[in-house]
This record gives sequence, structure tokens and C-alpha cells, in this order.
Amino acid sequence: MSSRVKEILSWYRSDNNAVLANIYKLLNTGGLAGTGKLVILPVDQGFEHGPDRTYAPNPAAYDPTYPFELALEAGCNAYAGPFGQIAACGHDYAGQIPLIVKLNNSDSLHSGENPVPAITCSVRDALQIGASAIGFTIYPGSSYKKDMYEEICELGEEARTYGLPVVIWSYPRGEGLSKEGECGIDVVSYAAQIACQLGAHIVKVKPPTAHIEQTEAKKVYEKYKIKIDSLTDRISHVVQSSFGGKRIVIFSGGAAKTDQEIFSEVSAIHAGGGFGSIMGRNSFQRKKSDGVELLKKIIAIYQG
Repeated sequence: MSSRVKEILSWYRSDNNAVLANIYKLLNTGGLAGTGKLVILPVDQGFEHGPDRTYAPNPAAYDPTYPFELALEAGCNAYAGPFGQIAACGHDYAGQIPLIVKLNNSDSLHSGENPVPAITCSVRDALQIGASAIGFTIYPGSSYKKDMYEEICELGEEARTYGLPVVIWSYPRGEGLSKEGECGIDVVSYAAQIACQLGAHIVKVKPPTAHIEQTEAKKVYEKYKIKIDSLTDRISHVVQSSFGGKRIVIFSGGAAKTDQEIFSEVSAIHAGGGFGSIMGRNSFQRKKSDGVELLKKIIAIYQG
């Protein structure tokens, strides 16, 4: 075991050995094994945005075997997706790559100011298809946040009993937040803190902007001169907000970007002490050889 992985595991001493073993597996798979860094392939957009918006740019991705092959060939630490998609062909890849099974999802056929995802998989079903961790989305700022927080408390307790770490997608959204505020530094750091408080072993948030949404928070940022000028500064603050850097925090890739924009963002995440990237559409919406090349270059940045 590398000294870095040993250090990270020491932050989770209250968890049982089975949870620690699965965190170890996530940190010791693929091109970043042993570094304490993660590059994860998430493919839940078919559920979230619909198949055509998700897969039409690369029709090969309609096949549920595609993300398995892409993640394996690129050397990702894990592949994350909804139950049905993984169950459709997971038996052909059992044990080859850690799986993060999403237990809740939303769809875009109905939209509102206050999102609330549905529970779409049980912990036991996730186990049966070979999960190494569960994934769960919360929307801090939604008027339905109480339901989501209570659901992940219950599901997280059950998951830990079975030895599964909890990965929380923490995406601020709701009628009280502006669109710009959803990615504001004060809001993203708050969302990361909430995920930690709800028991997340791994926190997924969006890269924050320099916008400050909350009036009271702005006073604090100014009074204590919290550095947020560069993306590296802001990443560092989000990591600091996650129990002083003692929780694994990874950052989403988001909508399609140019390769240079992606590499610049990943470099800033790495420089700011982020633990890695969860890179979906920017990788699987291109032909596989190009997706593999992109992910390998991202991995190389984190290898530093």
C-alpha cells in the first residue's frame, strides 16, 4: 500500500473493514493506482437527459457495454452508472473494474425550480450487480432537500453495513439560488460540506466560479481575505471545506468543452489539491479511440 493511500484510509477509521477495502479498491485501480487520485467515468446521462441527447454524438455509446470498455481501456479507477444500464451487461465484466451504482436519478421530461430525484435502485440490488460503492445525488437549495438528506442517511447506513462506501453528487439547485449561484464558490463549498456531514466518503461537486451568492458569506470572504481569484484557489477552498481536506473530493467535467479547456481545468484541480475528475460526456460522446486518448491525458496530468 502506498503511503498516500494509507493516509487517506486513515481518515475513515470509523468505518468497517469492508468499506475500507472498497475505498482501497477504488484508489488502487487503473492508471492512477496508489496515487490517491481518481478519474471516474460516469454515464448516467441517458436517464438524466435522454438517450438521443446523450448518445447520438457517438452512436456506439447506445450499447451498455461501451462505458465498460471505455473505462477499462483508458485505465479509469471506476465506472458509475444507473442500475439498469450496469445490470444489462455487468456479468461480462464482473470484477474487472469497480462499479459505483447510482441509487437515485432524475429525468428531463419534467422540470421545475426545485428538483427531486427518485430512488431507482436498492442497496441490495446494487450489491447483486457487483457495486463497489453507491452513488446518490442531492440538491442543496431545493425545497425537497429534507427528503434527499433523510434518504441518503438511511441508504448510507445500509450501504456501510454491507461494506459499500457512499459517493454523493452534491449539486446546489433550487428556487432560492440564481443560475450563477449554483456554481458560486460559497455555494459549492457549502454543498461539499453538506455531503461530508451526510456521511459521504467521496464528494462530487462542480468546479466553482468566483461568484459569491450569499450576502453574509460575501462579508466573510472579504473579511478573512479567502483566496478565490483563480480556479486553483477555489478548488483548494472547496477541499478545505470538506473536513479540512480529509474527505475525497472530485470534480465533474460538465458540458462539452475543447480539449484545451478540459486540460486547463484538470490542471487547476490538480494544483488546488483536488482528488480527481469524474469525466462523462467529454469522453464518451466521441469515438472510443479519442475518448481513451482524452482520459489517458487527464490521468497523466494527475500523475503529475
